[in-house]
Amino acid sequence: MKEMVNIYVMGKLYSVPVGLTIMNAMEFAGYKHIRGCGCRAGFCGACAVVYRIKGDNELRFALACQTAVEENMYIASIPFFPTQKAQYDIKDIKPTEQIMMQLYPEIYSCIGCNACTKACPQNLKVMQYVAQAQRADYAACAEESFDCVACGMCSNRCPAGISHPLVALLARRLNGKYIMPKSAHLEDRANAIAKGDFIDALEAIAGKSIDQITELYNHREIEKK
Repeated sequence: MKEMVNIYVMGKLYSVPVGLTIMNAMEFAGYKHIRGCGCRAGFCGACAVVYRIKGDNELRFALACQTAVEENMYIASIPFFPTQKAQYDIKDIKPTEQIMMQLYPEIYSCIGCNACTKACPQNLKVMQYVAQAQRADYAACAEESFDCVACGMCSNRCPAGISHPLVALLARRLNGKYIMPKSAHLEDRANAIAKGDFIDALEAIAGKSIDQITELYNHREIEKK
């Protein structure tokens, strides 16, 4: 018999094997994941959960696919959190201070409570990148928010109603299109793909077995930097 731990999912007690992730433990307990499961093994941000350990008042935030269950863990799943998404065409906007004020004016209502940072399961400095967005420092905001998986935990805890992941996404888009230096190498490759230069090669690969593809990958020519 495996060692078991007691957990509470939405207030109901279950006994599950030690070592399971929260996601696997919920499935062991009989929950069927229709939403809030995403990639199941990486960082897609879909499986956000809030939990407490019995006797500890600290509220904790995690991704269910990455976090192991503990004895007397009280778990609540938040597979989706409604954020306000601004509508824009990246080709029609520029990296100005006014564009952030126009699309996400709520960021200027930030009270500096830092609840967003404390809630981030990726340990990002969320309040800091929001401050960078306020100053129209989109390159810094893009760098600070690069590992955001848009789980929505920060927005869930924000008293000002800020849509932090979407603010960060806009900053990264502005940075990528207007601020970062252009890559001639990447542009040349994209143009070659658009012209169909790689169709024959792709069709040849599509006709091979998994073992043959694995062999090709393991012995591929790696471009030197």
